[in-house]
Amino acid sequence: MRKRLAIAAAAIMSASLVLSACGSSSKASDQAANTTTDGVITHMSAARDVALSLRHTQIKDTSKVRLKIFQDVVAKTEKENPGLKISMEGIDEVVNRDQKLKAEMAAGNPPDIFEVFGGADLNLYVKAGRMLDLTPIIEELGIKDKFASLDEFTIGGKVYGLPFGGYSEGIFYNKKMFADMHLAIPKTFDELLRLADAIKANGKTPFALAAKDAWVNGMLWNTVMERHVGIRAFEGLLTGAAKWTDPDFVAGFADYEKLVDNDYFTKGALGLAYAEQGARFLNGDAAMVFTGTWDANRFTGDEAGSLKGNIGYFSFPSIAGGKGDQTSINASYSNGFGFSANLTDDQKAMVKAFIKNFFNEEIQKRTLLEDKVLPSMKLSDLSGVDPLISEVLQVMASASSSWKAFDAIVQPSVGADVGVGLQELIGKVKKPEAVAQEIQASQAKANAQK
Repeated sequence: MRKRLAIAAAAIMSASLVLSACGSSSKASDQAANTTTDGVITHMSAARDVALSLRHTQIKDTSKVRLKIFQDVVAKTEKENPGLKISMEGIDEVVNRDQKLKAEMAAGNPPDIFEVFGGADLNLYVKAGRMLDLTPIIEELGIKDKFASLDEFTIGGKVYGLPFGGYSEGIFYNKKMFADMHLAIPKTFDELLRLADAIKANGKTPFALAAKDAWVNGMLWNTVMERHVGIRAFEGLLTGAAKWTDPDFVAGFADYEKLVDNDYFTKGALGLAYAEQGARFLNGDAAMVFTGTWDANRFTGDEAGSLKGNIGYFSFPSIAGGKGDQTSINASYSNGFGFSANLTDDQKAMVKAFIKNFFNEEIQKRTLLEDKVLPSMKLSDLSGVDPLISEVLQVMASASSSWKAFDAIVQPSVGADVGVGLQELIGKVKKPEAVAQEIQASQAKANAQK
């Protein structure tokens, strides 16, 4: 589940992007380059001084491997293109997504290359004319059909970003603890509740949770809600065909509340930052953690300690009477690179060189083996994959369907209010019906702004 948007930032962004779109203009090329009618650079004469800025969010200790891969691609691209200088800037992911990038997009001056989420975020930026159409570039490089999915980066039949990895969300569990307590992987929600009670009876927390960052809470809730309503109902929220106050949606909030009221989550979760969630799981305080496969690198590395090799993965169980696909999984390809529409022809030529060096089987295999991130491109060789990653891939392969996260569907302001509502449930200050009513009011307001 991707980081959620701040309410005020989203509202301002929605309006300012539309208003400023007409004023967007591309820079004139400083020097001549041969191009086709569709804008693809076909020849770059001689070595030129070309500068590109690259914004990334790989600043945490857990992101060092991914950052090294980024740096290696940048170094190779610079070496192959004398005169090229790519300046890398790393900032916090939430700050970038919720604040800095949105302000830059509104002003029309985003970085040249930047991390971006597909779906709702991208739609705003494309509507404002801020994103470079990558369709001719990836067609020329012959890689358009090599991606597992470009759905979240495709708008109006054109591709405006490229995912550098995929993910799925599910339950990582302590295999040793399960064995010691004689626990089996639950197949139904009722079995999960009984399992959680057994774990509590043994003095352990069923689910590690760090709820200070609102987006974290949306992961497990998203799957609970999908089991109840189905992914098409989320899409219906945008048209009014479905409402957050419908009985099935309220039932989804109510089942999430059961997990809260039964004290299945880490005590004091609202005061804990995201990194603490994995730490509580790895130090043996909790038997399970619902998170994305981006945490697999942490769970297979030295930080896992005695749990290294003793962590498993399973999909959230079915919910009786639910209208969703009960054996589906939240899995998509939504984290990627976007490129500014303001690039000169010389810069576009270098962007094409960067894309060629990053989006290929060699780098994708490195991402899978070293960073434990699911590849966004189809690989012919899966040898050497960590056992936990193999288990993840098996779970994904056995799922009846996959679907993208709710915040890639609903408007950013609504996604932000969902995060607030879940924190209110966790804090036991609001009931499901009240939370649903507040989010529906936000939904109605967002729909009216189309």
